[in-house]
Amino acid sequence: MKAIHRHLFQDVYEWAGEYRTVNMSKGPGREFGRVDNGEVDRYLSEVHQIATSTDWASISRDDFIATSATVFAYVNQAHPFREGNGRTSKQFMHDLAEGSPFQFEFDRVTPEQWNQASAMSRPDLDKHAPDPTSLVPIFHAISVEKPAPAADPLAEVRAVISGDYQRSPKEATRGAGRSGQQPPQARRSGPGSMSDRFPAGGLEK
Repeated sequence: MKAIHRHLFQDVYEWAGEYRTVNMSKGPGREFGRVDNGEVDRYLSEVHQIATSTDWASISRDDFIATSATVFAYVNQAHPFREGNGRTSKQFMHDLAEGSPFQFEFDRVTPEQWNQASAMSRPDLDKHAPDPTSLVPIFHAISVEKPAPAADPLAEVRAVISGDYQRSPKEATRGAGRSGQQPPQARRSGPGSMSDRFPAGGLEK
């Protein structure tokens, strides 16, 4: 996440790519992860644990939605940067989905829907774990199957060629002349033929 934030905001903030060093809150309710007691690092450690223990390659759509909503709830509660958490978190989720059969189309929900669900996922005052329930419908809406790979326009041509020429040129010409037949000679077309212009002795000086 540091690398993503640094890439996105390196021309904007001097501290791009560095986690915040002050506590933050937004609106009423539970503040974001605290830095003075290591809570931000704990949330991000839990994100890492979930992400690395998930079999993204063969995950079902329902599990993908539930797991992604959970991961984002923890990322959002960590809120590790002073500014730019929204764009960084979305890019992080996009990268996380790369190894799965699905991808996110964030414009399928409005910013208001996204922000409201994110706020509702924050833990209660006396709780540590966020509640991803409000985010599940959001991730259900934005999670779509990846399109099939584009067809190779030369694949059909290659298939035809490989079918017509199953033998190598050496194999195809093996045994030529054994029946007493000579390979066909180039057809002479009169004085202008290649052999007339370039005799066996070489080019005329």
